[in-house]
Amino acid sequence: MIYSLRGTLLEKTVSEAVIECGGVGYLASISATAAGALPAVGSEATLYTCLHVSENDMGLFGFATLEDRAMFQLLTGVSGVGPKVALAILSALSPGQVALAVSAGDYKSLTVANGVGPKLAQRLVLELKDKMAAYAEPGGVSLEEVQQTAAPGQGNTAAKAVAALVSLGYSQMEAAQAVAAVDPGLPLAEVIRLALKSVGGK
Repeated sequence: MIYSLRGTLLEKTVSEAVIECGGVGYLASISATAAGALPAVGSEATLYTCLHVSENDMGLFGFATLEDRAMFQLLTGVSGVGPKVALAILSALSPGQVALAVSAGDYKSLTVANGVGPKLAQRLVLELKDKMAAYAEPGGVSLEEVQQTAAPGQGNTAAKAVAALVSLGYSQMEAAQAVAAVDPGLPLAEVIRLALKSVGGK
């Protein structure tokens, strides 16, 4: 597998980039986020890459960070999610946002990406929920904590607090993130109060 490309950026669009390395120009499909992170044409650029091979096609995909590439590989491992859909998701959401939505069971947040309907979003949540603990939004609570808060079978104070916030109109993701930042050992009413204070102060 081609791990990365480093060389002169010859061409760049919102969906593709060409980097010349050792006299060879490599064409890579990229997300809109990666396109925004690349320098001006003619500058030296680096892309972390993934060679995706299927029965009928082979393509090189480039990413601005290793985290983006790792998320791409997780997404394409889900049945029904091809590389184009995975890039669309990463164009609409950061890896941390994807992980947080999946960990919280908030499939609706994933439908903002082109080509992702409710059924596919629900499948993503179902198949990836147990794999997202390693991802976290910079400056936010760990996704392992969020996942524990929203995990099935956690019929505890935290899970009840999340349900309470959702009933008040907050999204599953907002509720899970707020409750995860509160000590789950506190009484239910106190957890809800502190979580409401947290989301209300954002």
